[in-house]
Amino acid sequence: MTLPVAYLPQAHDDIRAAHLAYEQQQTGRGARFLDALRDRLDQIRATPALYGVLHRNVRAAPVRPFSYIVYYRVEAARILIIAVQHAKRGNRAWRGRI
Repeated sequence: MTLPVAYLPQAHDDIRAAHLAYEQQQTGRGARFLDALRDRLDQIRATPALYGVLHRNVRAAPVRPFSYIVYYRVEAARILIIAVQHAKRGNRAWRGRI
């Protein structure tokens, strides 16, 4: 059984900003980012414990080939997406959200 995915509002903002930045770099690159993100989210839904715990039950999954990381928490009835941030931001940028 796969769990539904929920997003913090800030995570939606992260995704929109990344999509826009990539699309401004090259037409279509933003769409490729969203495809890679969707693939990673499908993998997280199928195997939520695949990625290790980073901090306070928050896990981190890379979005390859892009330099972004999905920070998420597996809860009883859902997977909560806390942030989707560039790897250069470090893992402390999202901690204020939990």
